[in-house]
Amino acid sequence: MAIDNVASIVSAVTSATGTTPTPGATTTTTSKASIAQNFDSFLMLLTTQLKNQNPLEPLDTNQFTQQLVQFAQVEQQINMNTQLTTLIAMQKATQSTQAMSFLGSTATVDGATTKLNNGQANWSFSSEKPATATVTIKSASGVTAYSGSFSLNSGLQQFTWDGRGNNGIAWPAGDYTISITAKDATGNNVAVSTEISGTVDSVDLTKNPPVLMINGKDYTVDKIKSVVRPGN
Repeated sequence: MAIDNVASIVSAVTSATGTTPTPGATTTTTSKASIAQNFDSFLMLLTTQLKNQNPLEPLDTNQFTQQLVQFAQVEQQINMNTQLTTLIAMQKATQSTQAMSFLGSTATVDGATTKLNNGQANWSFSSEKPATATVTIKSASGVTAYSGSFSLNSGLQQFTWDGRGNNGIAWPAGDYTISITAKDATGNNVAVSTEISGTVDSVDLTKNPPVLMINGKDYTVDKIKSVVRPGN
């Protein structure tokens, strides 16, 4: 019985498990069963060879030592994949729990689109420095509802729109998007970032990571800047 038979077992196990297997409960369970069965076969072959080896041509101990190491490495890789699968499952559960806790809260996120309700729409924005800005508000269909020029201070500030266009006519409730173009005293462009606040109406746990619905738009939890619980 040749030591090549032992090497073929190691090769078969390595091929079956792969060098970078995808984490998965079914794959991991199958791989564990395979490694156990093949390792038993390996030991049986090795024991038989040792008993029946030719004293004049003994087995190369370096070869079967290397094969033992290969088996150990494959087993360690399978165990690592099992642990990785567990960690991923725990992370998903944590993300879902965290997302669900935001339901009904008022959240602030980076964004430019908010709702006009009861004749009022609110945005927050931050300017790098004092500037003169043109503020444009458009409806969901892209029609300009309002436009005006304002002086901005540096830092975080609020902008409230009463829902009336430049002609004084009230616009219907719905989604409206703000854009702000600003220049400093020397005529250079000034970056202005916008934020919106709204109630977290729903959570979609089928997506990874889960997404929150705020003012009709989807946002992941990492986009949230602040949260106010109901009643606070």
